[in-house]
Amino acid sequence: MKVVILKRDKIGDMLLVTPMLAHLRRSLPGAQIHLLANDYNAWVLDGNTDLDRLWVYPRVRHGATLRPWAVVQQWLQIRALKRERFDFAIAAGGVVSPRAAGRILRLGAQRTIAFAGSGPDGHDPVFTRLTDAVPYERALHEVESNLRLLQPLGVGMPAQVPRPRLRLARHWLDAGAAWLAQSGLAPGRFVVIGLNARRVKRKPGAAQIIAWSRHLKEAHGLDSVLIWQPGPADDRVYPGDDEIVRPLLEDAPPWLHPFVNPKDVRGALGVVWHAALSVFPDGGLAHLASASPGGVLALFAETHVSPHPDNWRPWAPRADYLEADRSVTELPDHLVIARMEALLAKPLQTEPE
Repeated sequence: MKVVILKRDKIGDMLLVTPMLAHLRRSLPGAQIHLLANDYNAWVLDGNTDLDRLWVYPRVRHGATLRPWAVVQQWLQIRALKRERFDFAIAAGGVVSPRAAGRILRLGAQRTIAFAGSGPDGHDPVFTRLTDAVPYERALHEVESNLRLLQPLGVGMPAQVPRPRLRLARHWLDAGAAWLAQSGLAPGRFVVIGLNARRVKRKPGAAQIIAWSRHLKEAHGLDSVLIWQPGPADDRVYPGDDEIVRPLLEDAPPWLHPFVNPKDVRGALGVVWHAALSVFPDGGLAHLASASPGGVLALFAETHVSPHPDNWRPWAPRADYLEADRSVTELPDHLVIARMEALLAKPLQTEPE
């Protein structure tokens, strides 16, 4: 059996596909498992042993930049994928997406699987061409939704859902350790606090960061590392946090260490992987940090109009979340500190089997 799985979305979404890959590999060990990703999210699967082949396509649009050559490359790649003669093509992800359904239909697989039937796009004519249009269930977490897409292959839900897996390359871990040594920090003796989020309402405020880091220092002797997205707030690719961080760092306490996040997010993860715990706004870095030994506390806000924790909370034993009505700045310090304390009391996470 040959299976190809499409995942077009962002890095956090890609991480939440890895339990699906692990369960498919365990359930059908003789199957050939391929995955089609884009040139933004594909690196999340580096070193993933549940895959036989990873196909990467270039995005036509990158921020405000159009790349016409990507159209030709995608067309050539689709021709190559058709020659593989897949038995199944699956559009992974817990949403209804006509674009994803249309892409897997172009791969020429005998059977095509995607969610359909919900929302304004749920009854697009493209779904009538699928051999297996799976009814969408909004109440499920993204990890569970991905696993449901395996049912047409005869693969049921697992008794125990595998954890998301991220294998960070050794050179990123070594780079993180080198930065810690230069900053006078020891592995496991600090907590990461992040500002990385597209929406301002998901980001903690300066007073919160100072209060949380002060408690960590006084109660546990833990320093804090502040990570943010460099650049201006109006950046078209990803809004930066420089304007928020600048006044905070002008009078920062000695236990708060700024980490200038490089363009490649794996540079930040090299530090996160050595942390006792990370605190991030809901988003890709929160999910990736959930796979680290220290785990994560994720901060959600305005979930009536943005992703809800029921669908998008980090999926890991050493992970938790808090949800604010309108803005993360509303969260009381004592509540955030209590959740951090509970996570710090848990054993560190080891590599999933």
